[in-house]
Amino acid sequence: MRSLFWFAVGIAGGFVAAHLVNKDPRGQEIFAQLDARIGEFTDRMTDAYHAQETRLSDIIDDAKAVTSSAADRVAGAVGDAMDAAGDAASAAKKTLTTSD
Repeated sequence: MRSLFWFAVGIAGGFVAAHLVNKDPRGQEIFAQLDARIGEFTDRMTDAYHAQETRLSDIIDDAKAVTSSAADRVAGAVGDAMDAAGDAASAAKKTLTTSD
């Protein structure tokens, strides 16, 4: 409970100090520079986030294309195997019926 009290006192003291510094023109200049740097930092972070998002989206799109291509190949192979099995069954049936 004591640490919570000191935490609240620290926050209140920070606000009071910021208010007093902001009254001075030099303090306003410092806050303006700080605000500009924070804005620049957030802009860079936003750009980096969007670049990473685009990169991951491209990777996911490539993975979807590869998966789709592989699925099409598997479906084609299964179809060919079924056709071959059907042909073999027909040939076996013909062989059984002609040998009787």
